[in-house]
Amino acid sequence: MLHIYDTLSRTKVPFKPVEAGRVRMYVCGMTVYDYCHLGHARMLVGFDVVQRWLRASGLQVDYVRNITDIDDKIIRRAVQTGRRISEVTSFFIDAMHADERALGVQTPDHEPRATGHIGDMLDIIGKLEDKGLAYRAEDGDVNFAVRGFPGYGKLSGKSLDDLRAGERVAVASGKRDPLDFVLWKSAKPEEPDDTKWPSAYGMGRPGWHIECSAMSKSLLGLPLDIHGGGPDLKFPHHENEIAQTEGAFGGRLANVWMHCGPLMVDADKMSKSLNNFRTIRQTIALGEPDDDKADYTSNPREAEMVRFFIVRNHYRSPQNYTPDNLADAQNALDRLYQALANVTADGQGVDWNEPQAQAFRAAMNDDFNTSGAVAALFQLAAEANKTGSARTAGQLKALAGLLGLLQQDPQTYLRTATRYKAGTQPQAAAASLDDNAIQALIDARAAAKRERNFAEADRIRSVLREAGIELEDKPGGATNWRRV
Repeated sequence: MLHIYDTLSRTKVPFKPVEAGRVRMYVCGMTVYDYCHLGHARMLVGFDVVQRWLRASGLQVDYVRNITDIDDKIIRRAVQTGRRISEVTSFFIDAMHADERALGVQTPDHEPRATGHIGDMLDIIGKLEDKGLAYRAEDGDVNFAVRGFPGYGKLSGKSLDDLRAGERVAVASGKRDPLDFVLWKSAKPEEPDDTKWPSAYGMGRPGWHIECSAMSKSLLGLPLDIHGGGPDLKFPHHENEIAQTEGAFGGRLANVWMHCGPLMVDADKMSKSLNNFRTIRQTIALGEPDDDKADYTSNPREAEMVRFFIVRNHYRSPQNYTPDNLADAQNALDRLYQALANVTADGQGVDWNEPQAQAFRAAMNDDFNTSGAVAALFQLAAEANKTGSARTAGQLKALAGLLGLLQQDPQTYLRTATRYKAGTQPQAAAASLDDNAIQALIDARAAAKRERNFAEADRIRSVLREAGIELEDKPGGATNWRRV
């Protein structure tokens, strides 16, 4: 039985959907004012694996991941660049989708945009006002009265006394309490016209937190089976979502809360505010960070390396980013592909009676323990290399497919250049020899061996190794090669 760590109860709980056989999962997505970085990739890939395993377990999944397309940062970007809000958001939504395709992230069932649910947000604000949980401030904003909601702080474990004014929440003159947060922002004269909507409270726009309350309730109903997001959303975003939704409708917003762990750079979380981030497209060598024409098909080897780097760690654990860690992930993924290059998979799908498949399933049912599942893959790779069993290779490929891995042609994958090598900073991938030149040298080496000119054969191997090409002689005289 699947068990999931619930952030709210701080325990692993058996997963029982509200409706048998159906899972309603909502994950907070991107605020689209810039390119996605590796910290975002961890969230995107992490919850992609979650929904894949739920579906593989025979469950019908309604997966909603929203897009925040109205926000202070988006407005600043639009003003700075002289573009309309919709132009900014459309540009970065397209870039995000390209990143997701490169990483093998499947499209969610629904991808609502906040601007499409303004009416739903205003309905919730009206309900909160009727219940005395929302008030109109002198500055025209509508705020949530935090001290009127008894359960505030239950997700993050923060008490109201701990949340002193000025530490976590900026004090605004229109608030009755510095902990109160905005539900509806009154329009300012200097703000662009396309950031304003009419309401009973005057022209304005929604606060960030109310957006997810409206979209999740509208598309999935209450309670959600799973609500997920990045580590920095636990407080205040998800705490505020709980207060708004449960304050307006009663009951529970979600039965299980999931939060992935942070991606660290040294001792700090990777984030744009700290300027220590690396974009997905920079990491996969798909183009410059501001290049919207980057080729997202040019290096599938490095794209899958990034996915593997994320998947082989448990989603809740902190994960450290360094180029060497990416190189280590590249080398490990190469070993799995090498097993499939050595033994042709039979393509019969997963045999769940096989011991490693059972270990894989047990790991995934233990709070989506992908590190344990990947360990089962390496056991299968070792067995395939030892026995040459097409069935074992098929099992390896089929199980890896449940994680979105090992679905490329092994020879094509291994012959694609990579920039990531242990002990070095990422460099331009070596391309001194194309595939035809490599094959010509391999043929020349084979001829030298037939003529028993082993010195020449060794020289050619050395030339290829210097060019980053590793050879593997197979029984019967064939030679495989790969880039390292």
